[in-house]
Amino acid sequence: MGCELTHIQLACFSLGDKLFAVDIMRIREILVSQKLSPLPCASAFLDGVITLRGCVIPVMNMRKRFGMLIAADLCVGKLLIVTLVSQLLALVVDDVMEVISVPVAEIKPPIQIVAGVGMEFLHGVCLSNSRVFMILDIDSLLSQPREVR
Repeated sequence: MGCELTHIQLACFSLGDKLFAVDIMRIREILVSQKLSPLPCASAFLDGVITLRGCVIPVMNMRKRFGMLIAADLCVGKLLIVTLVSQLLALVVDDVMEVISVPVAEIKPPIQIVAGVGMEFLHGVCLSNSRVFMILDIDSLLSQPREVR
C-alpha cells in the first residue's frame, strides 16, 4: 500500500474580493496585526519586520506584492506566519476565513494566458462551496516580479 496524498487542507484568506489559499502544513500560526519595525532600503512589498518569540520575521504586504490598491479605510487585517524553504515570512492579508479540504485530483493548474493579480505566484486553482480559490506557491513570493509588457 502506498501513502499517496488524496486530499490537501488549505487555509483560505481574502484580499479584497479575491480568494486565496495556502497549504495548512506551511502555516506556523495566524496573528492579529503586530507593531512593525521598518526596514531601511526594503523592497516595495515588505512592510518591515516583527519579532515573535525571539525570531525576527519579515512582513510582506500581499496587497502590495500583487499590485493591488491599499485602501486607506482598510482595517489592519491578519498575519499568516508561513514557513519558506529557508525562513519564516509573515503575510499581511485582509482576513483569514476557513480551512478547507480539497481532493488533490481537483486542483487545476493556474491559467497561463491570463495576466492578473499574482498569477505568477500560483500553484493551482480549486473550487470549494462554489467559490474559486487561488492556491499560492509561497516559495515564489520572495522572487523578483516578472516584467509586465
